[in-house]
Amino acid sequence: MPPFEQIRAQLADLIAVGRLRKGDRLPPVRQLASDLGLANNTVVRAYRELEAAGLVKSRRGSGTQVIAPAPATDVKAKLQEHANTYAAAARQLDATDEEVLAAIRHALASLDTP
Repeated sequence: MPPFEQIRAQLADLIAVGRLRKGDRLPPVRQLASDLGLANNTVVRAYRELEAAGLVKSRRGSGTQVIAPAPATDVKAKLQEHANTYAAAARQLDATDEEVLAAIRHALASLDTP
């Protein structure tokens, strides 16, 4: 998946689950590009895609702001989509089912510890 699409999908997910709400500002393009080690144009494209989807509005000089929540998504469907992507990547690494499940358990546990 191209980097701009990864950024777009992650931000759209944050909007969909309410972590980013109407009125919240997204990081400036240069800042996010620098933080992620990407070209500015990569972030610009992700923001344009979000704007085309009606999720954000960009204004020169005042940045990019969330303007509307994404349509309600089914949590189970979204989880399945992410699981499918992860499973495909794990298969490319020739990981066993046990290794894949252990990695998920470890990731979940690390999120639960302060």
